[in-house]
Amino acid sequence: MRRLATLSALALLATAAAAVPAATATATAGRPVLTGFAGLPALTFVPGSEPAGAALGTAPVNGIAAPWADQPVQGFSGVLRAGGGTYEVLSDNGFGNRANSADFLLRIHRIAPVPRTGAVDVLGGINLTDPAGHVPFPLTRADRVLTGADFDVESIVRDRDGSYWIGDEFGPWLLHADRAGRLLAPPVALPGVRAPENPAGSPNLGGSKGFEGMAASPDGRFLYPLLEGTVAGDTPGDLRFSEFSTRTGGYTGTQFVYRLDNPAHAIGDAIALDAHRFLVIERDNNQGDAAAVKRLYVADRRDRDGDGVLDKTLVLDLLDIADPKRLGGPGPTFRFPFVTIESVVLLDDRTVAVLNDNNFPGSSGRTAGVADDNEFITVRLPRSLRPDPRVLR
Repeated sequence: MRRLATLSALALLATAAAAVPAATATATAGRPVLTGFAGLPALTFVPGSEPAGAALGTAPVNGIAAPWADQPVQGFSGVLRAGGGTYEVLSDNGFGNRANSADFLLRIHRIAPVPRTGAVDVLGGINLTDPAGHVPFPLTRADRVLTGADFDVESIVRDRDGSYWIGDEFGPWLLHADRAGRLLAPPVALPGVRAPENPAGSPNLGGSKGFEGMAASPDGRFLYPLLEGTVAGDTPGDLRFSEFSTRTGGYTGTQFVYRLDNPAHAIGDAIALDAHRFLVIERDNNQGDAAAVKRLYVADRRDRDGDGVLDKTLVLDLLDIADPKRLGGPGPTFRFPFVTIESVVLLDDRTVAVLNDNNFPGSSGRTAGVADDNEFITVRLPRSLRPDPRVLR
């Protein structure tokens, strides 16, 4: 069994370096090092919630059969620091598409590690709702609790007033919700871009290829939602990175281009390091032994080489992480081999936390035929990312 290490950021950062023997430290010099590992079991549910999974059929998937009496805690597609060693994590649309996710309630969970055991506590959370009727099209539920048939939420930013900006893939839309998860305004569309699920019609973006990542400028004035897929007519593999003003509630017209290493890849998340640089997850669509590309890049919008796309610098290969303390398994190298890796958060100038989306119960990247847990790892990078101090507040 894989050992579970504490996820407490303070404890990890204080003890990681001191616990590595000198010989091992020399062997891992210049490599990212695993400093924490924990897992939330796949079969974790919101107590006393509502049934889910009715549209999945009853045949077991990776050994797990639907439906379930409660809502699964799964599909982590965005993460925020929440103070005191806790985190807020955003669950996406549920079970993979609009047709099978009408009974999955969109939710922000609050989780926390247990330092003594390395387990993860689910402390509660909030459902996303629209009681004021801001959404202009029919919702699944009469009580206007939002479901995975209404939106596919994939990225999240906390505003200075405690409200949330959430990136969706079905529009693609930006959603603005208060601290209780209630929408504050109608969904904001990206001009000129429509996904197949958008009721406006005439799609020019692939399904599930909307706002997968979203960064906030250090001063909080701008959001930078990043599409997962290429808009029809753009160069294959080029993804639009748009600028949105939180002051005006509209897009500024400024746009950048993130170019995938391969048009078959996808991005998993994007967060800001400073006013010019972003940390972006890029991945292939494989899992387990077949996984070959699971990377974190620094992407710089200043485009110093003048090729019209963001400059990229590899800072972390998630399939080649030194593990001198054997936190993630018996070997000296740790792999994060999941098909979808969709959450990253900066803990200090050179430490990141990364989470997988376990696509419950569909993904089995850790062990073939076994539904993946929600894993939460922390990794110390060889060099500082030199972030703006405001992004660490």
